[in-house]
Amino acid sequence: MLYEQIRPRLHVNSSVYKPLGDSAMLGHAVEKYSFGKMLDLGTGTGIQGIIAALKGCEVTFADINPNAVRCARENAKLNGVNGRFIVSDLFKNVKGRFNTIAIDPPFLRSRPIGSGTNPSFDGGINGREVVDGFLDNYKRHVMKEHTVLMVGSYLTHFEHDVKELNAEIIERAHYPLLGDYVVLKFL
Repeated sequence: MLYEQIRPRLHVNSSVYKPLGDSAMLGHAVEKYSFGKMLDLGTGTGIQGIIAALKGCEVTFADINPNAVRCARENAKLNGVNGRFIVSDLFKNVKGRFNTIAIDPPFLRSRPIGSGTNPSFDGGINGREVVDGFLDNYKRHVMKEHTVLMVGSYLTHFEHDVKELNAEIIERAHYPLLGDYVVLKFL
């Protein structure tokens, strides 16, 4: 699998989310379902975009954290892939439409976003601020043929998204002390 092949070739700095089990789950989904123009939103290290680029996708790497965008650019170069790299708060600076969008949103409950917390982990007061911002806007950024992949957690009540938004659970894992995580596929 591509995820296992490139995981050791990532540099991570302290202000960027280090790929963990949720990243591996999403990586497997990206490997299986990504195609065409791909947006790696909340790119972090760039792992999802790198996997898609290695499959032949045209990738845009985007993150609110400028350090993450730099990290993704360095990791893309390290893995021999190209892409477009932008600093963006969700879709704010993203132009165009995509066949594939992948996101592993932060979901830890904290103070309001932007109040000095780490954007890699900060999901806002209810933990769904980034998730809801994404779900409210992604449809404006997809092509007719598309796949949208998002990591969900028990903290974000992913069951609601499955039921209300007609999402399909394509990956599932349980982590001790962390609970259930899933990768949701929206069509």
